[in-house]
Parts: sequence; C-alpha cells; structure tokens
Amino acid sequence: MSGKRAVSALGVAAALTVPALLLVPALQAQQAPVGIAAVALTESGYTFDTAEQHRLRVTVVARGLNHPFSIALLPDGDALISERGGALRLLRNATGAPGRPTTLEAQPVAGVPAIETAFRLAGLHDLALHPRFQDNRLVYFSFNKPGTPVAGAAAAGGAAPRPQARLVVMRARFDGKTLTGAKEIFVGKSSAASGSRLVFGADGLLYICIGAAFSDEAQKLDNTVGKVLRVTDEGLIPPDNPFAKRAGAEASIFTLGHRDPLGLTVHPNGAVLNAEHGPNGGDEVNLLRAGRNYGWPRVTFGRDYNGAELAASPVAPDVEAPLLVWLPSIGPTGLLVYTGDRFPAWKNNLFVGSVRRGEVPRTGGLERVVLNDKLQDLRRETMLTELHQRIRDVRQGPDGLIYLLTDEDDGALLRLAPALAK
Repeated sequence: MSGKRAVSALGVAAALTVPALLLVPALQAQQAPVGIAAVALTESGYTFDTAEQHRLRVTVVARGLNHPFSIALLPDGDALISERGGALRLLRNATGAPGRPTTLEAQPVAGVPAIETAFRLAGLHDLALHPRFQDNRLVYFSFNKPGTPVAGAAAAGGAAPRPQARLVVMRARFDGKTLTGAKEIFVGKSSAASGSRLVFGADGLLYICIGAAFSDEAQKLDNTVGKVLRVTDEGLIPPDNPFAKRAGAEASIFTLGHRDPLGLTVHPNGAVLNAEHGPNGGDEVNLLRAGRNYGWPRVTFGRDYNGAELAASPVAPDVEAPLLVWLPSIGPTGLLVYTGDRFPAWKNNLFVGSVRRGEVPRTGGLERVVLNDKLQDLRRETMLTELHQRIRDVRQGPDGLIYLLTDEDDGALLRLAPALAK
C-alpha cells in the first residue's frame, strides 16, 4: 500500500473509531433493562411436556393476589394464602372438587393483627398447619415487625441503612372463616429484614428459618438470625436443642450459618431440608443436622453481586457441605418433597421454586431434582420457565397434586396435574 493510501486508510479508521467511542455512553444509557417485561397469565391453563411426566397440565386456579408468599392447603380442599400486602386470603375449593365453585373471598380473613407493609420483606410470610389441625384448627404464620434502628448505621456506598425487623411467629385458631385467639409464640432479634419459613418436623416441633444476608450474625450463637430455630408448638424450648444449656447462646438455635433461607420442608424419612439463596450464585439445599454450621458468611460457592470473590474457599472442615448447589443462582423459594400418587414418576422427587436464574428477571420456574435414598443428586430438570413467573411457594395438596404461587403484582395460584389423554 502506498503512503498516501495508508494515510487515507488511517483517516477512515479514525473517522469511524472516534464517533463510535463517543457513542458508547449514549448506547449504554439507551440499553434496555436486564430481563423482560412482566408476563401476564392470560390463559386458564397451559400444557407442557416434561422429562418424566409427559403432558403436564398447569391450571390457573386464582388470580388477583398481592404478592402471595405462602399457601396452606386445608383438608377440605380450601386454602389459606398469605400476601406480602399484609392480608390473609381464603380461597374456597382450591383443589377444584366437582360441584363446588372455586372462589377467592373478596375480604381478607379477619383476626390477623395489623402488619407493617411499608418496608422491604414486610407483610405476611409463611403459613403452617399444626400436625393435628383436623382436631385443633391451629394455624401458624410469620411476619416481620419493625425492629430497633441501628444508630449511625449505613449500607455500603453511603446508602440508607437497611430496615431493621424482628421476625414474629403467631398461632391462631381458624374456624373456617376467621382467625381467633391470635397469640405471639416467638419474637426474634432485631436485625436487617429477611424472609422466613415454617415447618413442623416429624418430631412434632416447629422449625423456623431466618436469614442474615448482610452481616456475620449467622456465625454468632447469641442471636436468632441466620439460623434455623426449633421450638415446641407453644414456642417453648425443647430441652434437647443443641445449645439449650450453653451459657450465652440462644437456646432456640437448631443450626447456624444460613444466609437467606426461603425454603423449608420435611423428607418422608424425617430429615428437615432447607433451601437458601447464595449471593450471586451458590444457592443451596441443605440437610439440617442439630448443632451444625452451614458456613455463611465464612464459606460460600457464590460471589458478590459486583462479581468479587467473597470467600477463599467454598468448603471448610467444620462446615456442613450442601446437598445441592446452583451456579448460577436460581433464587430458590419454596421447597417440597413429593409423596403423592398422582405423579408416580415423581415420587420422592424434590421440587424447588425459582424466582429468577442467573440474576436475570422473569426467568423463574420450577426445579425438579431426583434424589436417591441417600439424598444424593441423580438428575435435575428445569420446568415452566416459559411462563416467566416468579415462583414463590410449592406445596402438595390433599388431592396429591402440586400447587404453586407466583410472586407478582397480579399473583396467581397454579395447579399441576397430569393432562388427560386426547
């Protein structure tokens, strides 16, 4: 190439390069937000093919729920649904039994105390029925009430301090229409607000999980956060709790080192399992063993939200390894081990709700994990991502079918059933 042609070529390159560099900030500013816009469930039902349950029918049972968090399916086929808007809703004939209409009662269930809803993770959380609900009609529910502000505290980067909250667990008697005799049985320590879950174990005791995503409190025994707690059905301390006799320790602690546990269930073998959010990746399902440490924030498979490494190693000799890990994150919420007969191929499979995958909004769905009798992971399947919903809870109904809640402005209850053959 001649010198003149070379200069000409360089001039053209410069003319193309400089404006392009100047346009980069403008292009970044115009870039659409990550994820997709909210997707409405416009159909009454959807049919899918899945790996071990071909022709799966997903029915939209009810709509119009305000960010529902938990569902308790009652023996008669009705359901109680908690909303983070603060209300407890009653859905008549949630299971769709013939001869009865399925109706979401317009008015919330009376008897729930006034619940603060103006801060993140406020509102009603989980629901659990007493093991003898058929006889005593006792319902347990959890929520955050405002905690003690931390003087002079500020979040990273000089942002406003995170809201402080105290987790409350109450029990009340449900007479088919209202709650009566609501009573606090547990109040946790004031800390940065987190979600919660409840489950009754095979031992008849109530397990309560509380997160500690933004501090090291999960490693300390003098508080209730970042823990799975265990109390009686009246909120008393079982004498065999692992730290009940240790001076200075919170006697309700069953396990410690949990970041943000939003799934809790009991396996048919009696084992208690929890699912918890890692930071950016590193979501886990854990087998809970009395007194064991599950690592947060000392060890984690996840990274910070800016990509930085959080822990030198994801394992440590004195830390329980998770049963399952997800990289990237799935945002696990809701946990179920299926024990019914309507899906024979899914017997004892683990189901995990997902609000989003890989930090991308509107990519939630349902995770199915096949476990062997030693709770070892055999294979996994991701389902229902085509619906683009945030799945918040997963429960088995008295009819042996699976029910899901979507955490949306216009939240829905979905029912999974085998589709009828054509």
